[in-house]
Amino acid sequence: MPGEHLLVVDDEENLRTMLCAALRHNEFEVSSATNGREGLAAISEHKPDLVVLDVMMPDLDGFEVCRRMRAENDQTPVLFLTASDSTQDKVRGLRLGADDYLEKPFSLEELVARTHSILRRTNRSTGSNRIIELDDVQMDLDAHLVVKSGKHVHLSPTEYELLKYLLENQGKVLSKPQILRQVWGYDFETNGGVVETYIGYLRKKLDTNEPKLIHTVRGAGYTMRIQPT
Repeated sequence: MPGEHLLVVDDEENLRTMLCAALRHNEFEVSSATNGREGLAAISEHKPDLVVLDVMMPDLDGFEVCRRMRAENDQTPVLFLTASDSTQDKVRGLRLGADDYLEKPFSLEELVARTHSILRRTNRSTGSNRIIELDDVQMDLDAHLVVKSGKHVHLSPTEYELLKYLLENQGKVLSKPQILRQVWGYDFETNGGVVETYIGYLRKKLDTNEPKLIHTVRGAGYTMRIQPT
């Protein structure tokens, strides 16, 4: 989505300069910050459409920046850059509310592709005026709202898109590859755990009473439905 505003937060000057140049070359408007505190100030000032956020920074690391954003109910999409291939670090980032991550070293083409993928799913509009519902959960697509038992449920952009896909296909069993393609925009099958992580987030926010609506079908995938008694 050329023209949208991105913020790059990285303490490595050469890498930061290269990332900004690559994103500007792809017609994005780009701002930058050299550390976590500058990054938080820039997020507040510029209201970017996406934050490209390095994990390992002095003072405030990327995890803490993301934690503070979400604590303030700032749902700006976050793409983590990490030098670690640790599953624990990746899961931690996703649990904090990040939308995706890239392991260093990575190609600039992959950075641009991930950026487009995140922006597509977080800025998707339907213009349909439809409300999708299942039991006590309602999703207003036009107002971009989710209500559970009459109360507004705060969801991150990725959680929203995952719930929308499940609700639009309620009763169907959706495999991890299907969910990855639809919600994340590409396949990264060796990291299918990201689907499990986000299913867990939705269960904590939506499956707070009986009947449970999100179900795991062992060996097949996930579905939203009211189970027959």
